[in-house]
Amino acid sequence: MNLIEKLALKALHKVDPERSHTLALMAMKAGVVPMPGIVTSDRLKTTFCGMEMTNPVGLAAGYDKNATVVDALTQAGFGFVEVGAVTPRPQPGNPKPRLFRLTEDQAVINRFGFNNEGMEAAAARLTRRSRGRPVPVGLNLGANKDSDDRAADYVKVFNCCGPYVDFVTVNVSSPNTEKLRDLQGADALRGLLQGVLDARKEHDKFTPIFLKIAPDLTDEELAEVAGVAQEVKVDAVIATNTTLSREGLKSAHKDEAGGLSGPPLFEKSTRVLARLSKLTDGQMPLIGVGGIASAEDAYQKILAGASVVQLYSSLAYKGISLVEDIARGIDERLERDGFNSVADAVGTGREAWL
Repeated sequence: MNLIEKLALKALHKVDPERSHTLALMAMKAGVVPMPGIVTSDRLKTTFCGMEMTNPVGLAAGYDKNATVVDALTQAGFGFVEVGAVTPRPQPGNPKPRLFRLTEDQAVINRFGFNNEGMEAAAARLTRRSRGRPVPVGLNLGANKDSDDRAADYVKVFNCCGPYVDFVTVNVSSPNTEKLRDLQGADALRGLLQGVLDARKEHDKFTPIFLKIAPDLTDEELAEVAGVAQEVKVDAVIATNTTLSREGLKSAHKDEAGGLSGPPLFEKSTRVLARLSKLTDGQMPLIGVGGIASAEDAYQKILAGASVVQLYSSLAYKGISLVEDIARGIDERLERDGFNSVADAVGTGREAWL
């Protein structure tokens, strides 16, 4: 992290967290945030669900909800970028305040509730640069809070925006929309995923479909989800979303309602990832997310079974330069441990997390 980035982060942390994030997006859109461009090496290059990636470090959904700074983010060192979540109709989300810094824990609690400008606005922005992107760009699909048919909402967003992205994620694991996590039950999940998979058949191009799950599932529930994901042949699973757990927190805002992200989530989400890898015999492509704040964290996700990883909350504390630091750090660890590629390392340390 350079001096300018340190000063910028210090200034942003004196502002309300949601306002701070808005200002960061504005600065990025204006081009005043230095970007490293493509970060890669022969070891870091990887293929995931048919997509060529310059490195395995991705941006998780939630950072750019409305696809307003996609061009900048593809130059920020990420190997892939996920925007959203996006719902069919615009919605304001939950009342403010709804984003809280837990500085002592280097963590974040949010209860946004899928605030976004809707699928038409996202599609308009994604259309402009749908070709020639330097890294894959995906979209997190969501459902409106007041929807009578949430499963149909996911299909609507996919049909509207799917042609302009490289992958989509079915998000049934946000804790901030009432009863959304109920869609992780076997029957509901099967029907939901099948609806999106069937919709894909009507499109001219093949778009990988991912499923994002919660870290708070019991072992039985996780086995059920894994079974459904394999049965319907979803392309990959993202493990995991934010947690409702508050174990071990120190910060003043620790009891705020919402999803917790950041380092306190790391061990929990990585254990879920490792269990999911074992349940699927390492055959289901997995994305590891939850609590990544360093190259070692990202590398542990890979060893636990993730082919690629995503981060978000740690950027609020360590800045955008963290992306390049993590990618370079993974490269160094792969070389140190004698791996010629990311794929060679995937799952080799899984047992340590079980």
